[in-house]
Amino acid sequence: MTTESDRYFTELADALRTTGVPAEQIAATVEDLRGHLSGTGTPPEEEFGPATAFAAQLGGLAPLPGEPDGKAESWTWTADLFNDRRMLAVHGDQGWEVESLDALGRFVCRRSATAALRWEYRREIIGARRRARVLAELEPEGWELCGEWLVYGYFKRPRAATAGPAGALDSRPAAPLRQLFLSRRGKALLAVWLVVVVGAMAATFIGTLGTGGLAITVALASMVFALVTSQLETAKGRVDQDRATSS
Repeated sequence: MTTESDRYFTELADALRTTGVPAEQIAATVEDLRGHLSGTGTPPEEEFGPATAFAAQLGGLAPLPGEPDGKAESWTWTADLFNDRRMLAVHGDQGWEVESLDALGRFVCRRSATAALRWEYRREIIGARRRARVLAELEPEGWELCGEWLVYGYFKRPRAATAGPAGALDSRPAAPLRQLFLSRRGKALLAVWLVVVVGAMAATFIGTLGTGGLAITVALASMVFALVTSQLETAKGRVDQDRATSS
């Protein structure tokens, strides 16, 4: 028997097809929306509105995953662990989709000229013991793992999956000129690291510290900088997670 959900998505698919959306894109869109509803239990029309009106908002907006787009903008940026979630929210609201994290931990983003969608992001601790459970909880809600750094996993989903027409982007702000976004704590830690490194270089210059000592000092300062940053934010993330669990 055809359910209310089946009828809704059949009507939505037909409406998208009439606007010229490719079949693969329609299938991917419907699958994402079904996944979202399976987590909320809300009837589709109540969640997204009438199928034809919703299709008018979605039609042509979402490109196929990985589909090449010669007109797409590309932008790579980074932030410290104290500031990444805030900047992801800001840039996602401007239509930037994170495709991956590179070897330096930078967010590699694209924004299609025809895909005016807002994106939302979240960060989770996905260590070996938590990975399977986190993915099982988030994937049915439409979240997709888009990158990993240290013990963190970054997830994305188009805001249209939850906000409907409000997830569309009316205008595209110019790409930011900056590529580095540091928080106050990140700047403070970086300043300490620079003081240590500059001091070591000065000691090398005046002869009290050899070249080998300079290399060791820089390496140790870098390790401490990374360790302190990671431990502070991991502790904060666990506190936030415990609060969310208790509430």
